[in-house]
Amino acid sequence: MANIGRPKVALVVSDEERGELQRLTRRAHVNRAVAFRARLVLACAAGSSNTVVARRHRTTNQTVGKWRRRFVESRLDGLYDEPRVGGPRTISDAAVEAVVVRTLETTPKGATHWSTRTMAAKAGMSHAMIGKIWRTFGLKPHLTRSFKLSPDPQLVDKVRDVVGLYMHPPRNAVVFSFDEKSQIQALQRAQPILPMDLGQPERQTHNYVRHGTLDLFAALNVATGEVLARCKQKHRAQDFVAFLGEIDASVASELQIHVVLDNLSTHKAPAVHRWLLRHPRFHLHFTPTYASWLNLVERFFGLLTANALKRGSHTSVPQLRDAILQYVDAHNEESKPFKWTKTADEILEKMRRFGIRTQQVHGQ
Repeated sequence: MANIGRPKVALVVSDEERGELQRLTRRAHVNRAVAFRARLVLACAAGSSNTVVARRHRTTNQTVGKWRRRFVESRLDGLYDEPRVGGPRTISDAAVEAVVVRTLETTPKGATHWSTRTMAAKAGMSHAMIGKIWRTFGLKPHLTRSFKLSPDPQLVDKVRDVVGLYMHPPRNAVVFSFDEKSQIQALQRAQPILPMDLGQPERQTHNYVRHGTLDLFAALNVATGEVLARCKQKHRAQDFVAFLGEIDASVASELQIHVVLDNLSTHKAPAVHRWLLRHPRFHLHFTPTYASWLNLVERFFGLLTANALKRGSHTSVPQLRDAILQYVDAHNEESKPFKWTKTADEILEKMRRFGIRTQQVHGQ
């Protein structure tokens, strides 16, 4: 049977070209685009089809075919972009690479990170040029972000369990993502808020007066995006049991109920165990320790904070409660489910790569 579609260009790589392609793949910090193209060519040279290479490298068949063709036509030169209009370059590739490597692998004496001016003095360039190089390669030495790897011994099983519920929910069942947003403060700005005007954003004072706190219990229906919410003064085991009763009353009796939640001690209290024994259609699925990002209701909490709480000014706890419940009602009127796209295998593989990189950085 004849092959269907456009025939792919034959690709043969010499030993010298293979060595250069492998060298380019190791320069991902300096030129990610060229390193990516070199990996595509090496994969094609190994005999894999465009479809297999595209799936493995998370790109499209058209992209693989483009760089296969460019390499066949122009060899290694085909992997580089065409020269663009403008004045001649004054900084060589080697100088740019030296700045990138120094930024990634070293720190200035007596400091924790480079600034454009300290790097400019070290590299013999202007601070504007250093800033341009950093922007080009996405380097931000002045920023830092926190992370926490889960030490949960059941991490793999819990990730597969929770993600499986999101992507392939069981039949004749409802899946809820539950959590508490605790200690929400009723904050009143010290002075009246000045509203937005033409050419002027809304303005408010940085200081405030506290008027108490409350806790929000929320259960997100994974299939519909609707949120069942109640405000409580505390988040004790008996409050959690009472909220489970509200979930029970909101779901048809013939359906099973699966609840994704974190490892808070009140979720595992004896009162909760006794209630679950009396309500066998409930099934609790715990997220891994330090893995709140796996709980879909956290996305709703982020929207609530950004749209209703962060810029609010509340003179009392009841006023804060009304603002929260009004936002929940508005959300439910136009609710849409949050779509979970990452499979458990993709999540675990990303965590594995992160762990390996962390060990390599620290020489373990």
